[in-house]
Amino acid sequence: MTDKMNDMSSDKDLWVSWDDYNRAVVGLARMIHESGWKFDQVLCLARGGLRPGDIFSRIFDVPLAILSTSSYREDAGTVRGSLDIAKHITITKGALAGRILLIDDLVDSGVTLEKVQAHLKENFPSVTEVRTAVIWCKACSSVRPDYYLHYLPTNPWIHQPFEEYDSLRPHQLSAWLKKGEPG
Repeated sequence: MTDKMNDMSSDKDLWVSWDDYNRAVVGLARMIHESGWKFDQVLCLARGGLRPGDIFSRIFDVPLAILSTSSYREDAGTVRGSLDIAKHITITKGALAGRILLIDDLVDSGVTLEKVQAHLKENFPSVTEVRTAVIWCKACSSVRPDYYLHYLPTNPWIHQPFEEYDSLRPHQLSAWLKKGEPG
């Protein structure tokens, strides 16, 4: 993370800028590439894994599959509820099969990664191998992803740059676009 981010961050909060976020996604991609493991498809968990999944699909030139999951829905995405996993996976080319890189932005409790892997095993017999990747791995997680860029021993709340959209509503768009403009 940049010095600016480190100045704002603490043991309880990790503030991430767009530049830091984008560098982290590419850093994670480099880590996986350097591991030598080859995968056939990227399966991203929406919503947090959408951005990394899209970038990985482009960098590695493999199909992108999307599985919607949700547990942080209340209070602008800050309160965890029960985990919902969509019945279907969206993929534009073929079906989910072969070696799959399952990607999300972070692992917190580990419940999502555990349940999604069980879901894949039960419902997608053509999947031969699944490896997991996240940018941030919190110490409190019950699972360790196969690949993670940052280990967070103090389990901070991660403030990602796109979270500002969680509380932005359509009637506020004009004012939001004007912020930062000279008066």
